[in-house]
Amino acid sequence: MSTASDPASSPRRMPAAPVVAIVGATGAVGVELLTCLAARNFPLGGLRLLASARSAGKTLPFRGENLVVEELTETSFAGVDIALFSAGSGISKQYARTAVRAGAVVVDNSSAFRMEPKVPLVVPEVNGDAIAAHHGVIANPNCVAAIATVALAPLHRAAPIRRLNIATYQAASGAGAAAMEELRASTAAYLRGEPFTPTVLPHPYAFNLFSHNAEVDTDSGYNGEELKVVAETRRIMDTPELPIGITCIRVPVLRAHAMAITVTFDEAMTPARARELLAAADGVRVVDDRVANHFPMPSEASGQDDVLVGRIRPDLGDPSGRSLALFLCGDQLLKGAALNAVQIAERLLAR
Repeated sequence: MSTASDPASSPRRMPAAPVVAIVGATGAVGVELLTCLAARNFPLGGLRLLASARSAGKTLPFRGENLVVEELTETSFAGVDIALFSAGSGISKQYARTAVRAGAVVVDNSSAFRMEPKVPLVVPEVNGDAIAAHHGVIANPNCVAAIATVALAPLHRAAPIRRLNIATYQAASGAGAAAMEELRASTAAYLRGEPFTPTVLPHPYAFNLFSHNAEVDTDSGYNGEELKVVAETRRIMDTPELPIGITCIRVPVLRAHAMAITVTFDEAMTPARARELLAAADGVRVVDDRVANHFPMPSEASGQDDVLVGRIRPDLGDPSGRSLALFLCGDQLLKGAALNAVQIAERLLAR
C-alpha cells in the first residue's frame, strides 16, 4: 500500500490562481486559514470548504460572500490544486492520498506525516527550500516548533546552536475551538462564583495552569507534546542530534503561545549581536525594552503574523558567554498553524 509520501500521481502544474480546498474549514484553524487567504490576497481560481457531514450546509464569510461548507468525501478533490488539511491526523491519513491522486498538493496541519522522511516538514522562513522535495504532501509543523524555529534559525545560521532548554506556556487554541470556549465559560463561572466541571481539558482551566494535556510516556516522563517539539525542531533545523530539554505547560490564554528558551552556542554570542540578527530576520519582531519593562506578551502577539522576541540576556548559569536566555510569543493559530500553511502555499505558487 502506498503511503502519503508516495507519488501516487504527479500533481498537475500549479496555476497562477489555484483551486484551493480547506479540509476542516469550520474548526479554529480552518477559520484562520480563510482569514489568512483573504488578508494576504492569495490568488484563487476557486475555493472549496470541506468538513464533516454535521457541518455541511453551514456558511462562512469570505471576501464579501458567504461560502457553503460541503461534506468531505472521496470525490471532494477533483480539480483541486492545493488542499489545506486541518481536521486532525485521522482525517489526514484517510484523505491525503486521495487528494494527491486527484492531482492536489496537500499541506497538512496534523501530526500524521511530520516525521515521514519523504514528507518535507516546513517553516518557510527556516527551511523553505525543502518544499521542492515534496511528493504531494508537505507537513505543517507542531505550533511550538514552528514558532520557536522562526526565532532560533537566524541565530543558528550565525553561530551553531549546541543545546536548547525550553519551557512553554501554551494557549487554549492549541487544543482547538472547544478548549477556547471552555476557557471562556470556566472563567465566567469562576468570576460568578459558580462551580464548573471541565469536559475538554482534564483540569480546571480558569486562573490555573497545568502540565500539557498530551499523554505522558511513563518510561521517560515526557508527554507527547514535548516529544513532538524535540523531534520536529531537530528536523526543521536539520540538527538531528541537537540536545533539547523541554517542559510544556497549558496556561489560561486564548491563542498565543509563549516560551522561555535558553540557547547554548558553539561560540560566544552577545545579546547585542542576537538582537541585530533577530531584528533582520523574516517573521520576527524584537520587543526588548528593558527601561519600560516591556517584553513579548500573548496579548500583543495575538492576531500578529510575527513572532515577538525579547528578554534577550546572558544566561548567568554559563560563565563562558556562549549561552543566552530569551522569551518569545507567537500566535498559535497563525504562525503556529494557518499562516504557516498559507506561506507554504505561496511558496508553491512562487515555484
